[in-house]
Amino acid sequence: MEMKVSASGIQKNAFYLLALVFTIITISLAVYPRECLEAAKEGLRIFSQIVFPSLFPFFVLTEVMLGLGVVHFIGVFLEPLMRPVFNVPGVGAFALSMGLAAGYPMDAVITAKFRRMKMCSRIEGERLLAFTNTADPLFMFGAVAVGMFGRTELGATIAVAHYLSAFSVGFLYRFYGSKVKEQPSPEAEHFGQEDGNIFRRAIREMRRAHQEDNRPLGRLASDAVNESITTLLMIGGFIIVFSVLSRIMEEIGLMSLILPGLKGLLRIFGLDPALGVAVIKGFFEIDLGTVAAAQAMAPLGQRLVVASAIIAWSGLSVHGQVISVIHETDIRITPYLVARVLHAFLGGFYTYLLLGTLRVVGTVTTAPVYQSTGVLQRWYLSLTQLLIIIGILIGAALLFHFLSKFRLVVVDEAPRKGRKGTNRKPMFS
Repeated sequence: MEMKVSASGIQKNAFYLLALVFTIITISLAVYPRECLEAAKEGLRIFSQIVFPSLFPFFVLTEVMLGLGVVHFIGVFLEPLMRPVFNVPGVGAFALSMGLAAGYPMDAVITAKFRRMKMCSRIEGERLLAFTNTADPLFMFGAVAVGMFGRTELGATIAVAHYLSAFSVGFLYRFYGSKVKEQPSPEAEHFGQEDGNIFRRAIREMRRAHQEDNRPLGRLASDAVNESITTLLMIGGFIIVFSVLSRIMEEIGLMSLILPGLKGLLRIFGLDPALGVAVIKGFFEIDLGTVAAAQAMAPLGQRLVVASAIIAWSGLSVHGQVISVIHETDIRITPYLVARVLHAFLGGFYTYLLLGTLRVVGTVTTAPVYQSTGVLQRWYLSLTQLLIIIGILIGAALLFHFLSKFRLVVVDEAPRKGRKGTNRKPMFS
């Protein structure tokens, strides 16, 4: 009874705190109208010039490929890799590939579709969402390494640390929910079938998915455009809102209240206190945080560690987008948030190890202003990366599949008294 009362009290206090916060935000909009308008314009600029044109083709492409059964076709090939390594269905590799190529929140959109279409269980969806939430290579190589830090050679370090930490989270999360007995969905069971040739199974699965969808190409394309625009407008709203929130925090002096305690925490981890502003901004928005990290008056190696942690965390703005995308499913947000904290820690740690190997030292007082890449160039690079990633994953999955068909047998040639022949010991099957 006491536990129920205390939980109820915490819930009420959280409600009052939330109401107070939004009241302060609303009042701040009236007190600082010009600053909030500038922040909203900046968020709108990022959405209209970078996010919308970059992600829109991938959203439409995903919907059409799901309707035609192409994703199911790919899923059969990738089941031998995704199931033993990450404990998710083979179609999860499509979410991983699209996330790697297009960045946030492409993975969440696809994972939510998988769950609504019963292509994965709730636990599998939460596992998938935990490690496919990654930044695209173009952002890390172009925007961060070149545009913010002004050093092209740092792109590989940032990207390797980011993806290595993401895969580490995925491997750790394969054990998440292992004790929960979930009833596999009828759709997911198709991907576990091992009867017949893998190529025939892939074609059969694609045909089955297309027949169940049963939408003509014209309607499929129309639905894809409508759903993509609706989702992107929702994402744009979150980008603008968090851009304004970050500006309000600066204007009302909230950052100055948080900074002293945060600087002390940074000192404990051996980081320069000057990176405190970057941590606060990165907690809310990834672009603002990485820019602040690049321009902080701190050693280059420490700035890179913080920038990598911010990219892995991805910011409350991205988390809000993810929540808005999965809210119609039963996928819970808590495992995702825990994974983001783990991803941020591992991202910073791996960056530290790589910097020690590469011996990146020194201090840079200023960094170039971020210049966005052209839309056509983003499309070309993202699609190229997508094809390369899917090709590598399919190749690895087929290797896993064919190796699983063989047995390695060790033959003991030493004769034993009273026995004829040899002793055979199967090593694995």
